[in-house]
Amino acid sequence: MKKSVLAMAVAASSVAFAGAVQAEVKVGFLGGFTGGIESLTPPIFDGAKLAVSQVNEQGGILGGQELVMPSGDTTCGDASAASNAADRMVNSEQVTAIVGALCTGATIAAANNAAIPGGVVMVSPASTAPAVSELEDNDLVFRTVPSDAFQGEMLAKLLIEKGIDTVAVTYVNNDYGRGLADSFVATYEAEGGTVAENLAHEDNRADYRSELGSLSATGAETLVVLAYADTSGQTVLRQAYESGMFTQYVGADGMVGDSLVGAVGDDVLEGMIATRPGSPDLPGTPLFEEQARAAEIDPEAVFAAQAYDAAFLLALAIEQNGNAEREGLSEALRSVASEPGEVILPGEWEKAVQLIADGEEINYEGASGRHEFDENGDVPGVVVEMAVEGGEFVRKGQLDL
Repeated sequence: MKKSVLAMAVAASSVAFAGAVQAEVKVGFLGGFTGGIESLTPPIFDGAKLAVSQVNEQGGILGGQELVMPSGDTTCGDASAASNAADRMVNSEQVTAIVGALCTGATIAAANNAAIPGGVVMVSPASTAPAVSELEDNDLVFRTVPSDAFQGEMLAKLLIEKGIDTVAVTYVNNDYGRGLADSFVATYEAEGGTVAENLAHEDNRADYRSELGSLSATGAETLVVLAYADTSGQTVLRQAYESGMFTQYVGADGMVGDSLVGAVGDDVLEGMIATRPGSPDLPGTPLFEEQARAAEIDPEAVFAAQAYDAAFLLALAIEQNGNAEREGLSEALRSVASEPGEVILPGEWEKAVQLIADGEEINYEGASGRHEFDENGDVPGVVVEMAVEGGEFVRKGQLDL
């Protein structure tokens, strides 16, 4: 009798435990919490978590289940670390989908070694290299940020417009740096500019004085650094200044972090020019800014809006798919992100859930713009001009050159 009662109790507790497990839906986050963008990653993660908190505060997902977001560190530059983090998400955490990764190399490693074999949709808010478009991904890898093929073009045209007609370029020797440099150089020269030197450098080294000597010997006064704010980009700029080289510095999205200004020096980088993906003048942008500030998140942080959109889109896709399974999710993602359908803005989770329940189509227009994914999972986007003023990066305006 005691054994029967005990067996019934164990069975009951097992059922209860199973119910608890089933009461949550997991969407993972892969970010560079250490490494080249470690100072940029926390606000990006905060943007994604804001979307998660809104879902849970407005009734949860799939009939009241909790949306949770386990995270993994890719280190940005270590393909093995990225693969291992993705493997844990796909095979141990059993996530339905992934926000990330951030650095392009990490996204490619995570996709090829874990997400694609596991049938897991990834939406990167920050991997900008053209190489992402070339993945054989079975329609599983998307991004809410435009390709560097566009950012490089905009940066080149911006410098020409400012009368900067000769530059020296150094880029971090990976998919991100190469893709951005190729796009920048091609457009800059086509627009009449002269690239005096275009030199790759390896990340995470202590000394770049040899490379800087070659770059400075060209006589160019403007140095374009296409790298990361917390590793090589920071060291290159600091050593260039210490050596008395160059009078103007230029960077792209990987360099846009106030930690860079603090590390190199406010006076040193005053007037530095940069570009980064931004948000268009659409209803979702000010709405997100208001919601982010209320949550004590900087809405201007690089890729924070794109991370919010990636997380919110995946939640909408899971709701549209009707379950937490991986199969069918990419098709659902394309559906909720595209016309036609009732427009859903940031934070409008309850509205979206009701429309889906009623069998209505929805079209999410997010914090960083519209996300009409093309056949490669890419989106058109907005690039904004940034500059260092008063010891911090400030937005100067949207580029439309």
